[in-house]
Amino acid sequence: MVKHRRTYDQEFKLEAVRLVTEGDRKITEVARDLGIDRHLIHNWRAQYLRDGNHAFPGKGHQRPAEEELRRLKKELADVSQERDILKKALAIFSKHPE
Repeated sequence: MVKHRRTYDQEFKLEAVRLVTEGDRKITEVARDLGIDRHLIHNWRAQYLRDGNHAFPGKGHQRPAEEELRRLKKELADVSQERDILKKALAIFSKHPE
């Protein structure tokens, strides 16, 4: 038997966390009512507490800090490549003809 991994959208996760954090309900109770494992809610709650409104960005999306880091790494790689090209060009043009 092949088990398929279920995915949950941001709205579902936020609602599950809200039920636990804003209500008097226990994680096990909410998990049973939603038909999911209680460990999922524990993980979602921890992620929500860590990332706030940026939690659960979805597949292919990143939190703003991660996106900024990715952008800066790409910019650094581009600038490094340009620098290397200019160094090579300088070396070629600064050679003295014999």
